Amino acid sequence: MVSASAYKETYDKQGYVIIPGLIPDDTLPELTAAAERAVERTRLGSWQHRRTLGRQFPPFDESDPDSWGVQHIMHPDLGEPAFVKWYTSDMFVKAVLGLLCCKEDELQMELFNMLINPTSHDFALRWHRDDVKETAGEEEERDALSKWHFGIQWNAALFDDSCLYLVPGSHALPRTPEQRSQSSTMDPPTDPMDMPGAIQVTIKRGETAFYNSNILHCAAYSSRSERATLHGTMGCTRGGSSRARNILQHGLDWMTDPRFRDALDARGKMMLDNVLRMKAAAGKVEYSLEN
Repeated sequence: MVSASAYKETYDKQGYVIIPGLIPDDTLPELTAAAERAVERTRLGSWQHRRTLGRQFPPFDESDPDSWGVQHIMHPDLGEPAFVKWYTSDMFVKAVLGLLCCKEDELQMELFNMLINPTSHDFALRWHRDDVKETAGEEEERDALSKWHFGIQWNAALFDDSCLYLVPGSHALPRTPEQRSQSSTMDPPTDPMDMPGAIQVTIKRGETAFYNSNILHCAAYSSRSERATLHGTMGCTRGGSSRARNILQHGLDWMTDPRFRDALDARGKMMLDNVLRMKAAAGKVEYSLEN
């Protein structure tokens, strides 16, 4: 059995780590069924919080009927409490705390969405860092990367998933000239493996890949392979407002709904209060990246 300290060491060095077993076997069927219902509603148009095909980053719009993601899966209007239950579960939260080196009362609720396969045609995301613009120079990159230690992102697979590509170690280093040349436009790569240092990340059903969201990464979505991958973030209040833009750009006003708060346990309410304090202090935010 791999120790928590070993996972933490890998995460700090590589910028990502895969941890098995955070979706227990007896929870997988419940989450999969909830995911299937959410995907069906999104494809039928009755759930309109979605990631639109052709739009790589927020803001998403209605320009295409096809989708590559379901947004806000803890929203009370979606009516799927299994997602809230897992997000705040003991085993999962313990793993996050270990990787973030964060105290539980500092833990900040953030995003919880789901990545799905489009149905009309394949789709890809360009090489990017989630909160560093592609035009950033070397010093700007160094500065941004040095401050990005107060949150974590993950992909938890309900079906085997090989969509993610990343460059290990790039969460701590500015791009090389070769890497910069392949990540400075709006265009997704023809072959992600052309990026120097790139690897393809395969996540088995029930596994969770945690990664620093400012690692250099991209994704390729096949319309022929079923995908339902839980995609979320948590933060640590010690980061202050450093994560505000990247998180609040997705639109979290729905989190002020009393129905949502009432559905949370004590830990969930504490995490919610922390993000709402950040939201109140941040004011208006811009978008992290350009479409």
